[in-house]
Amino acid sequence: MKSKFLPFLLLLAVLPVLIFRDYTPSNELRYLSIVDEALRNGDIFTFTNHGIQYADKPPLYFWILMLGKWLLGNHAMWFASLFSFIPALVIMLVMDRWVEREVSVANRLSAQLMLMSCGLFLGLAVVLRMDMLMCMFIVLALRTFYQMLKGQGSKNWNQFLFPFYIFMAVFSKGPVGILVPLVSTFIFLLITGRVKTFGRYWGWKTFAVLLLGCFIWFGGVCWEEGGLTYLHDLLFRQTVGRAVNAFDHSAPFYYYFISVWYSLAPWALFLVGIIIAGACRRLIRSDMERFFMVIILTTLLMLSCFSGKLAVYLAPTFPFFVYLAVLLLSHFRWNQWLALTLLLPAVVFVAGLPALIVLGRMPGTEFLGQKLFYVAGGILTVSGGTALYFLYRKKSLNKTINVLALGLFCAVFVGGWDVPAINGELGYSELCRKAVELSKEKNVSGYCVLNVRRSENMDVYLHERVKEVTEEEVLDNKYQNTILMISNKKIRSNKKLEEFVNGKEHYVIGRFSVMVL
Repeated sequence: MKSKFLPFLLLLAVLPVLIFRDYTPSNELRYLSIVDEALRNGDIFTFTNHGIQYADKPPLYFWILMLGKWLLGNHAMWFASLFSFIPALVIMLVMDRWVEREVSVANRLSAQLMLMSCGLFLGLAVVLRMDMLMCMFIVLALRTFYQMLKGQGSKNWNQFLFPFYIFMAVFSKGPVGILVPLVSTFIFLLITGRVKTFGRYWGWKTFAVLLLGCFIWFGGVCWEEGGLTYLHDLLFRQTVGRAVNAFDHSAPFYYYFISVWYSLAPWALFLVGIIIAGACRRLIRSDMERFFMVIILTTLLMLSCFSGKLAVYLAPTFPFFVYLAVLLLSHFRWNQWLALTLLLPAVVFVAGLPALIVLGRMPGTEFLGQKLFYVAGGILTVSGGTALYFLYRKKSLNKTINVLALGLFCAVFVGGWDVPAINGELGYSELCRKAVELSKEKNVSGYCVLNVRRSENMDVYLHERVKEVTEEEVLDNKYQNTILMISNKKIRSNKKLEEFVNGKEHYVIGRFSVMVL
């Protein structure tokens, strides 16, 4: 396979998922609700979620979603998802270009496939989050720093691009966008005896660009109504507060030392194993290898010191885990230990179809029993078996990696066509569509919910607020001639409620039921 075609093949592989998947209620639907509210209110720099200030995130990603609705007339999953997947491809291409003189063509192809198929990296590439956009700008900033270090490219252009990329990283997600480049470049210069040149990279030009960007951003915030309060929330509660005493996602110091193993799956053992072995053998010698190692360790330790933690926060390190391991791979030959690190994912792939058959017949996961999901599981099983052949008969690490990664993307492509069948389990679009249909058919108005998580953001589909009601209010018929959406789990947990629902015409949509009260 020619690597120049790889980005297009990867995009093709995930395209069905990007087109057919429903929005998740937890974050994606909330972002759409925030964007709708901003468009109604004419807000540009400050955002609200149902009238409550939402200063959790900078505006860049919201602007992208606003642009999508303005261009297309509605929210389109495929459009919004491209601003996660395309940054992932950019990261892959930048990293590939970075190491092209140090790594063989075969190892570069394997690196690209490993990066794009790392569990959490692939997940972030297809969901609506700001993380991948921030990671792209961080990688571009670090690459530009390295070019400045080595005297590559235009000096003046790089002096502008370095702070520009850093500001865009901050403008995408927040302060991690500046902390990762700042800390990693300083530590790298320190340990390589170049700390006196720190001002060459972090001089007045760099801070001038950063301050100019922040001045425009914060000025725009203050210009809008309630801006000073919003700015205080943005700068203190959402930054200092999350770092020192998190009001959400608090976790112990060692959290990332555990999460990294499943975040890098199925390649975690292979990547971390090579890096540790390379460090123990003192193989990390070149500036590039040491820089990648510094980025990994400083980011890992810095984020571990923060109070608020999520596995996705470690995403900026994923490209460097992959490419540091690939830089060191030339020092290693096939051996039983390396083979074991790839044996485990191959065996998991072999179990793909049997596992899906079992899950498809179990209560609670029976929705996975879709025909194309079984075909996708079969692809995983075949690719796992083929990988075992290349691993032990041909003793080829590259072919083993490539077969597993390509098998995964083929499975994603095939299974993606059956995603509409499980959208009722993933989001609320099908549920709300049926609710609107019932409302028109029965000529009733108003929507209420019982035991439906994050229901306030259903206004994206319903175009009006929903009311949360209690079990007693439902049983007492306090909301007659109103559409009720209720979780099936709640119905099963209460005999009276179950009898009440069964006595009405109701429709089951995934994990929920909808009816006219």
